[in-house]
Amino acid sequence: MLFFITLSCQSVLAEGSDDPFWNALIGGKVDFSSRYRYEHVDDNALAADGSTLKQADASTIRTTLGYTTGDFHGFGFRLLGQDVRDVFVDDFNDATGRPSSRTKYAVVADPEETDFLEAYLSYKGSGETTLLNATTMKLGRQIITYRKAPFHRFMGTVLWRQNWQNHDAFSLQNKSLPDTTINYAYSWNVNRIFTDEAVGGKGEFDSDSHFVNLKYDGFNYAKLEGYAYLLDFSNSLANSTETFGGRVNGGYPMSDKWKLIYAGEYANQGDYGDNPANVDEDYYLGEIGVKFTPGNVISSVVFKLDYEVLTGNGTNSFRTPLATGHAFQGWADRFLTTPGDGIEDFYITSVIGAYGAKFIASYHMIESDNLSYDYGDELDLLLVKTFKDHYTFGAKIAIYDADTNATNIARGGNRAADVTKSWFWAQVKF
Repeated sequence: MLFFITLSCQSVLAEGSDDPFWNALIGGKVDFSSRYRYEHVDDNALAADGSTLKQADASTIRTTLGYTTGDFHGFGFRLLGQDVRDVFVDDFNDATGRPSSRTKYAVVADPEETDFLEAYLSYKGSGETTLLNATTMKLGRQIITYRKAPFHRFMGTVLWRQNWQNHDAFSLQNKSLPDTTINYAYSWNVNRIFTDEAVGGKGEFDSDSHFVNLKYDGFNYAKLEGYAYLLDFSNSLANSTETFGGRVNGGYPMSDKWKLIYAGEYANQGDYGDNPANVDEDYYLGEIGVKFTPGNVISSVVFKLDYEVLTGNGTNSFRTPLATGHAFQGWADRFLTTPGDGIEDFYITSVIGAYGAKFIASYHMIESDNLSYDYGDELDLLLVKTFKDHYTFGAKIAIYDADTNATNIARGGNRAADVTKSWFWAQVKF
């Protein structure tokens, strides 16, 4: 039977061999992934009715299936479907506000959903490095990020959650200048992680937004980045802001096995579009660390010190509504939205690669920018290993210990409540 199927496939390919369009259509690549995850949340915050939240247990599976066509005179098409399902256990609040949401339980923001994550027409120039031939364009539903996952400080996919954020947009990338990457995108809709059924328009941002990101990699010990993000959301005026900033990061080898690593970043944010507030807030990041590569069973050891500030004046604060917020201020997700008093986060991170696995330990000491009171401390631990390039198993835990000072209790909201979250997952990807 397999012999006849193979002959049939060869026949179809042969028939299409003289048709470049047909060859591009059927000569693409299929990709598949599936991620099962169990998440437990013990949250001391209160439910909306003032009762104590029940501990949440979520057992979910995320499956994606995609196809990218071959090239037809530079044009191509990409389609990626995503499905998220509850399996075995669903004792959690999915954060959508739908009638099916279990609001007595702690939040696990992984609602059930089937949708297209990507569906775009692309054009990629080829040949000599002229302006057009060094340009890639996409039109349609797509993922927009400008930094390596998961550190999407401004533009992200929220890839830790089972549903991923995407844009209905036009994007352009140009590499015609030496060591330079120019990115531009116009987004007319942001599809958030909460699904179209989320209450109160939470599922999407009705957007009229422009993103510009420039990178230069021509220096030996430094990479430069500049950006302008003009966010205009008609259904979320408080998140309509203009952000202009720059970043430098890199490393300097001190010996064959030791390397100094660093990063510095600054951005200013103002109100934009129909935002009624008078916003003038800042973002700062300073990072210093070392990387040691001993070899053998221990491939690398990284130790970093970071100081990150998102300012706030008690009313307005520096916002990052399109970020992958889980990667910042601790994995317990107490600071996905910047509080009005802002954030100062001093944290220590160690990353060890050994026996093909990765271990991460991070400790955050978080306080407010305005009034300088303590929010709390957080310990994060992760162990993950990938086998044969396709199979990944991981476990991690986040323990947030809220400070009980009077100001935090009065102003901190759920940031004044302890929370512990733990996860176990398995993923296959082809």
